[in-house]
Amino acid sequence: MELLFREDPYLKRCEASVTAAGPEGLRLDRTVFYPMGGGQPGDSGFLVLEDGTRLRVVDAVKGDTHEDVVHVLEDGTPAPAPGTKVEAEVDWERRYRHMRMHTCLHLLCSVVTGDVTGGQIGAAKGRLDFNLPDTQLDKEAITAALNRLIEADHPVTPRWISEDELTAQPDLVRTMSVKPPMGSGRVRLLDIPGVDLQPCGGTHVRQTGEIGRVRVGKIENKGRQNRRINILFDE
Repeated sequence: MELLFREDPYLKRCEASVTAAGPEGLRLDRTVFYPMGGGQPGDSGFLVLEDGTRLRVVDAVKGDTHEDVVHVLEDGTPAPAPGTKVEAEVDWERRYRHMRMHTCLHLLCSVVTGDVTGGQIGAAKGRLDFNLPDTQLDKEAITAALNRLIEADHPVTPRWISEDELTAQPDLVRTMSVKPPMGSGRVRLLDIPGVDLQPCGGTHVRQTGEIGRVRVGKIENKGRQNRRINILFDE
């Protein structure tokens, strides 16, 4: 399956053919739908048939491999047969908010030093959990630091390295609970030069200025060492 979002997260739609249909959903030969993973929700949207019929996609999930996306249709929707031509169309407003928030959480990694133990991205807010024993966190200072990085409008650039290069640089991996997928020979990095560099397969904006102003919500203690920092769009 050709994962078009991987090279161009701004691509809103594409022409595709159904390759398989089952109770779990549809597989296409190519897609713009990002499947749930790494704390980022799967895309929703529509598959549009040649006669104009719009089939609602309520979720996108990973299939048997990291190159496999299953498009989950709304309950009760008849699945088109393999070979059917469709136009895959993501809910762009929702996806773009995920892109903005996901990029912001990379900035948060540069502001807060500590291993990441968990995270979640939403269209209105996101959060990261850090392994930070005996650390006092200042909401206003973190908010100010994030907005400075956003206003600086840093470029955001995905690039690839080999698995051997990643193995030689274990400090690149900030997440304790989720390890980058291995086995294909290469790993995708997200590079915000001078700010953050770490493996990530999600979708992101091209410049930090696209994120818009944010603010820190609650900072919660989740266990003896876990600190949860909640981020909201300041709109």
